[in-house]
Amino acid sequence: MPVTLAIIGRPNVGKSTLFNRLVGRRVAIVDDTPGVTRDRQIATGRIGPLALSVIDTAGLEEAFDDSLEGRMRRQTERALSEADVAVLVIDARVGVTPLDRAFARWIRRQPVPVLLVANKCEGRAADAGLTEAWELGLGEPISLSAEHGIGMAALVEALLPFERTDGQAKADPELTADLDIDVVEDAEADEEDGPEVAEGDDDGRPIQLAVVGRPNVGKSTLVNALLEEDRVLTGPEAGITRDAISVDWSWADRPITLVDTAGMRRKARIEDRLEKASVGDTLGTLRMAQVVVLVLDGTLGLERQDLTIARHVIDEGRVLVIAVNKWDVVADRDAAMAGIRDRIETSLAQVRGVPVVPISALRGQRLDRLMTVVVETYRIWNRRVKTGPLNRWLAQMLEQHPPPVVQGRRLKLRYMTQVKGRPPTFAVFTTRPAELPDSYLRYLTNGLRDRFGFDGVPIRLLMRKGKNPYAGR
Repeated sequence: MPVTLAIIGRPNVGKSTLFNRLVGRRVAIVDDTPGVTRDRQIATGRIGPLALSVIDTAGLEEAFDDSLEGRMRRQTERALSEADVAVLVIDARVGVTPLDRAFARWIRRQPVPVLLVANKCEGRAADAGLTEAWELGLGEPISLSAEHGIGMAALVEALLPFERTDGQAKADPELTADLDIDVVEDAEADEEDGPEVAEGDDDGRPIQLAVVGRPNVGKSTLVNALLEEDRVLTGPEAGITRDAISVDWSWADRPITLVDTAGMRRKARIEDRLEKASVGDTLGTLRMAQVVVLVLDGTLGLERQDLTIARHVIDEGRVLVIAVNKWDVVADRDAAMAGIRDRIETSLAQVRGVPVVPISALRGQRLDRLMTVVVETYRIWNRRVKTGPLNRWLAQMLEQHPPPVVQGRRLKLRYMTQVKGRPPTFAVFTTRPAELPDSYLRYLTNGLRDRFGFDGVPIRLLMRKGKNPYAGR
């Protein structure tokens, strides 16, 4: 079993850098600004022979009230209660500070074992701080440099005694979105028996579900409501979430990887370096997601930035589900919903039937309905259509509305097949692909939605020119 390790310490001592080093990839945002990390971040990794489950925490502050710092401290205390061993990190170049001493006294009273790490020991400037670390009463300090990977072997050696023996230690595999499906090599070989539409098989792997939106619309509140625990920080302050926080979860026996993300403002308004990093982290999450829940503030309706985020999700080919939050305080619900649906039909016409679910994350209302829609739309996103029925449908569409005439010759669409799913992608073989107008492509796309039930998911049509059998003869 992996060793659960909580990294704690005052702000700006290199906890997130050590976290990224231990899990072997960049998960947490790292910056010289103190207090970058706010929520506790959990990831698995392997270093040497040791499998780890590592918890990154916010910088410890002497705050015990309901302020943001106090809520961050409670998140750290919760991480400590889940850990097999804690690692207290100090900055050896700065030396031992009064805050380090205060937290050393506090952690010595906790039941969890503690290792003391003196970070930033890549030069002689750290020698004095390394000597001072002995006075904290936590045993011999482990000198390392998380940024440069120096001294990691000593940390692994110190962690080995905490390895559990009730099973073979093995790091959990990294959960990544399976975005590619094999191309149909011989589409004419499709079986005609059975249903014309087949649901994609995802082998029961977790749905990668990201929660996105503008700042302060209730994304973190929704995540906590779904998990039924205070997993991520919430509050009236805008922009609390910085890192993308991933949590393994299940709904109705369906495994889900739920990701809370930082709020995304208009690009012109982003000036702070940390906010740019947070938005970059969110965009990376969108590329790995399969379903994206876009959270709106129901009291404000669908704003321009919401549409920008929605278009980005659609351009990435992901499933889009819109959750209208704070529905319990909306005065005229009929008018609000009519306005949202009208803007969606006007501005997101390329994906007809985007599902819209009114919810109240704070009161936990209609969350089951939201998740039902998420799973159902994900199933549609995986759908595959057999080639035989697809080409019979294409013949009917061509008979009802033939392709236009270009330069005195009518364009011909000879054949069509689905080449991949997630999103549903179809190849259309035609005589002159570049000359087929967008209006006719929209005609085919809407016909696919109507005939095979692809409402609410992006569809891609690839125009290909068929091979000339007489070429080269």
